[in-house]
Parts: sequence; structure tokens; C-alpha cells
Amino acid sequence: MTSPDHRATARTLGLVWAALMVGVLAWGWVLTGPLESVIDPWDDGVERSIAAQRTADLDVAAAIGSGLADTLVGVLLAVVVAGLLAWWQRSWRPAAYFAVLVSGYLALYVIVTHLVTRDRPPVKILDPGLIPDHSYPSGHVATSIVVYGGIALWFAVVAPRWRRWTWPLFLVPLVVAPSRLYQGAHHPTDVLTSFVFATVWLVLVARVLLSRASEPPPQ
Repeated sequence: MTSPDHRATARTLGLVWAALMVGVLAWGWVLTGPLESVIDPWDDGVERSIAAQRTADLDVAAAIGSGLADTLVGVLLAVVVAGLLAWWQRSWRPAAYFAVLVSGYLALYVIVTHLVTRDRPPVKILDPGLIPDHSYPSGHVATSIVVYGGIALWFAVVAPRWRRWTWPLFLVPLVVAPSRLYQGAHHPTDVLTSFVFATVWLVLVARVLLSRASEPPPQ
């Protein structure tokens, strides 16, 4: 990849990231401002309904589901997979792909949670140690989409013969999202927001970077 190509790729990804940041911030301010009195009763009602159905077995299942996408677990998994794929392909491109994916969503998440303060749902939270006003958006859901979806997309595009073994990774967010709602860690709109922004980020990063990932490395 030539230097102009590098600059064009960085510019494209930077613009996408900035647009997502503005969109997620704006929606967060709307949720906690003009629409708070409309959205919060629905969000809280859903969470109370879920909390009323809790059982000991479901508590354990939700803890396991959430654990799949703990930030440390997701980052370590991405680092290990990126390293193995870079070694297998003899190229820095898998490492760059995962570095952009993970650093981009983490930066957006950290900034948004500090600029948009939203209290956790008014139910008992089963995940101890959470910051009380960092409900928006859901970091676990974003991690599950970006990391597990990122791995699945890499194989789908670069090594399609492995696709049948990796496509179940796309289902991980469908386990993590209800687990976070069950634990009372997030409102439904927090989870939906992460589904949208993380999916958009994953798809666009993959579109920009994976088209070159199967090419032989430059000599």
C-alpha cells in the first residue's frame, strides 16, 4: 500500500469514526434531555419486567453471557487472534485491522460514557462494581459485536473455507445483549445504541481494510 493509500484510508476511517461519535453523543443527549420523560418510563418498565423473572439458574447464565464480552476478555482475544493471523498470513494487515476495530470502538465508548451521564436502571444490578452513571452505551454489547463479529468477518472475507466454523461468532452479541439487560446493567436503548454504532463501525472498517487483507504483503 502506498503512502497516499495510507492517508486516504486513514482519512476515510477518521471521518467515519467522527460521524459515529457525533451521532452517538447527539442521541445520548437526546435520551437524557428532551426525550428523557418519554423514553425512561419505557426503559425502566422493561428492566423491571426482566428483573421480576430472575432465577438462580438464569443469574448464572447471564453472568456467563456477560463474561464473554468483558472488556479485558475482548481485548485479549482480539490481541491473540490478531497475532496468530499476522503470523499465519505473514502480514501486518490482520494486526492493523483488529487494532483499528478495537481502538476505535474503545475510544468512542470511553468518550461517550464520560460526556453523557445516564444512571443505571432502577433495579438490583447483578454485575458488581459498575459506575452508577455510565449506563450509556453498553460496552459489553459493543465488544461482542466488534471483537467476535470482527473475527468472523475476517475469516468470511480472507479465508472463506473456514467460514462454516466461524459464523457462530456472529451470534455472540445475541447472548451478551440479553445478559446485560437481565443483570440490570443497561437500559434497552443503551443496548440498541451499541448494536447500531458497533455494527456500523465493524462493517465500514471491514469494507475499507479487508479488501486488501487477502492480498500478498508488499515486498
